[in-house]
Parts: sequence; C-alpha cells; structure tokens
Amino acid sequence: MLAKRIIPCLDVAHRRVVKGRHFRDLVDQGDPAELAEAYASAGADELVFLDIDATVEGRATLIDLVTQVARRVFIPLTVGGGIRTTDDMRELLRAGADKVSIQTAAVAHPELVKAAAARFGSQCVVVAIDAQRCGPGWVVLTHGARQGTGLDAIAWAGELCRLGAGELLVTSIDADGTKSGYDLALTEAIAARVGIPVIASGGAGGPQDIVAVLTEGRADAALAASIFHSGKWTVDTLKAELQAAGVAVRI
Repeated sequence: MLAKRIIPCLDVAHRRVVKGRHFRDLVDQGDPAELAEAYASAGADELVFLDIDATVEGRATLIDLVTQVARRVFIPLTVGGGIRTTDDMRELLRAGADKVSIQTAAVAHPELVKAAAARFGSQCVVVAIDAQRCGPGWVVLTHGARQGTGLDAIAWAGELCRLGAGELLVTSIDADGTKSGYDLALTEAIAARVGIPVIASGGAGGPQDIVAVLTEGRADAALAASIFHSGKWTVDTLKAELQAAGVAVRI
C-alpha cells in the first residue's frame, strides 16, 4: 500500500504566510522560510508554497522568497502563483522548486499543461482546481477564487489528466478555512475520474477529517494549513494519529 502524504501549505501574501476563510480575511501566520523549515523537521512529506497575490496583481512569483524556502528544506517543494509560461516554470524550478502548480493559466490556456508536461515531465506539473458547489456539482473558480469560469470541476479534472498533468490539487472553496472537514464528495468524484494523484485541500480541522479524505475521499495526499499554523497539531503528532487509525503514512 502506498503511503499517504501530509502536505502543509504556505499561502503567501506580502511576503508573509497568511490564512483566511474562503480565501478572504487573511491573517498573518509568520515567515515562509521559518515555517517551511519547522514543518519539514516535523515530518512533512512535501510543502506547497502559493503566492496568492501574484495572479491577482498580474506579476510573477517572488523568486527570491522561493529560493529562501528551498534552501532550508530537503523535501519536495511545489510552488504556484503568477505562472503564465513554461519559462516562468523553468525559473521556479531553477530557484529550487521540485514541482510547479498552475491554475488560472491552465484555464485560460489549456495547452500550457501539455507544453509543460512535454518540457519538464508530468511529474513536475501540478494543476490546482478551486471548486465551489453549484447545484448537484461543482464549478471551477480562478484568480484566487474571485472569478467563476462555468467549467464543471469533474470534467475539467478529466481534461487536465488527458493534457498531461501529473497531479491535481483540489480545493473546496466552500470548506476552505472552516475546519469542518474536507468536501469528501468532491474529492472522491475527481479521484474516480482521473488516474493521477489527487491532493485534497480545504477544511482540515483535525486527524478525523484527514482520515476521512484519505479513505472515503480517496485522496492520495492531504494538504492543510490552519491546523499547523495554529500549533494545534504538528505533522508528527498528526501522523501518529493517522497511523493509529490504520492510514499508511511515513513516520
């Protein structure tokens, strides 16, 4: 059985890690490099660094800040925010990222996913899907969950898989920051549609939520932020709880 991954997320705005609810009302959580090092030391399997202002502000990801983080951790680092071209991706990979995450650009230019997979390999290409419940299904949002697209999230996941994405980062905007649990139906529906790893995001409040999304939700990895930033849980204590619940994790 493949081990499930636990991935702390660093949402970065104004060069600081922040956390909010439904991508709004952001509160400062600390220095990106310091938090990254602490989470890596506590047993995180990977880290995700998202420059959440980049796309909205129409600029590239802060390369110098990515370099600072990459120099202090020795686990896989995924970086996203403001990526528009494969050259942007190359700069982030050269700065120390192991994978790049695109979202708004993938919706605007789906061929970018295919081009990135051809240039760097699918294993480097993570495509984020910010999804919001709409009737019986979910629609894709872009620009930091500020703009609707009309795209069906499940169908879009299937298309991304076809284009060559190596992994999907699926965030429930409805659950984000609520600590009331992941959207299991969303995650399970996407996992059933694609043959690539799915990272679940949005709603983690404790071990029981992560157990649920890794089992019922069929996710390959769980991304969380608030429970780690608050100090309520550390990665190692969380993994001990998951192991006790029968979930295969790297200790």
